[in-house]
Amino acid sequence: MSTVLISGAGIGGPTLAYWLARHGFNVTVVEHAETPRSSGNPVDVRGRAVHVAERMGALPRLHEAATGSTGLSFVNATGKRVGRMDMRAIQQPGEVELPRGDLASILYDTSRAHAEYLFDDSIATLDQDDHGIEVTFVNAAPRRFDLVIGADGLHSITRRLAFGTESGLVRHMGLYVATTPLGGPPKPGRDVLMHNTPGKAIAVHPAPSGDLAFFLHRSPAEPDFDHRDTAQHKRLLTSAFADVSWRAPELLAHVRTTDDLYFDSVSQVRLPRWSTGRVTLLGDAASCVSLFGDGSTLAMIGAFTLAEELAASPNDPQAAFRRYESAHRLLVDPKQRAIEQASALIVPATRLGIRARNLATRLWPAVAAATQLRRTFSKPRDMADQVR
Repeated sequence: MSTVLISGAGIGGPTLAYWLARHGFNVTVVEHAETPRSSGNPVDVRGRAVHVAERMGALPRLHEAATGSTGLSFVNATGKRVGRMDMRAIQQPGEVELPRGDLASILYDTSRAHAEYLFDDSIATLDQDDHGIEVTFVNAAPRRFDLVIGADGLHSITRRLAFGTESGLVRHMGLYVATTPLGGPPKPGRDVLMHNTPGKAIAVHPAPSGDLAFFLHRSPAEPDFDHRDTAQHKRLLTSAFADVSWRAPELLAHVRTTDDLYFDSVSQVRLPRWSTGRVTLLGDAASCVSLFGDGSTLAMIGAFTLAEELAASPNDPQAAFRRYESAHRLLVDPKQRAIEQASALIVPATRLGIRARNLATRLWPAVAAATQLRRTFSKPRDMADQVR
């Protein structure tokens, strides 16, 4: 029985652990956090990822945790709506939006009976040969595995150890994003409310456990930025939004006191190849499409594809890695190319861009209808057919 170490218990890691175990692999997952992450922006489970979740038996729980948001309303400084997009108009049956932390917890709960989990630990070194990989951990005793999969996100330890430093591999896209839960009673069935000023967006997003605050602003790469430094994040965020009105003063007051803040660069990961020897990468570690690219959906689909390929040729993992990468890049590459258009929609850089975006939302019903027809009559064979 092949032994596999997965680094990262976010979205891709638990999904991969479940499917590899189903195929007879002996799976261990190591995660640096003490528990599954509870924060992060709402994410979507779409397309083939719905079928992956359904086969895992997790889909009902995903719908129970759905945010219930009905659309995206753009508001001015006084809270008056100046544009709206009905996101449900292009949503396919079964697709769901939910908080990222809830998705991670559900996938962990679904997979934990099938894999060993090591929380509050991480990989320290990798030393591979033709037959396996010697792994040392920060806390646990050294062990040997047949394969190592890095599903440990944008700041992947696995990628750094196997491929080198982030320089040249991770590209800052000129944006920073932050989210924090606001708490309070759940209020489902509402729109996300977003207010824009040039180069900045601030939003309140409904969620089952209470509203979430969302911040996005354009900025060049901050010198000495540390994705683990919460005090630095609070300073950067409060400085960036100090001149914004609407609900910004109230939300920034919450930011100053919260101990649950997610803040990071909107970045892309671009690698010439996703594997080296007996190590491969999954999800954001391999090809982060960041904020606008269905990252959770792609991580779940990629995990399923990787497990299927490894099961098809367990004695030739390099061939399995190549087939997985070849198939999954067809989904990832278009998403990475679309980030500029997406950012122009969510956070226009100028007042003219904001006005043009708001006017364009008047055409949204027609656009949504056209999208629905296109998806209906040109559905690729890769939907349910490939996840059976």
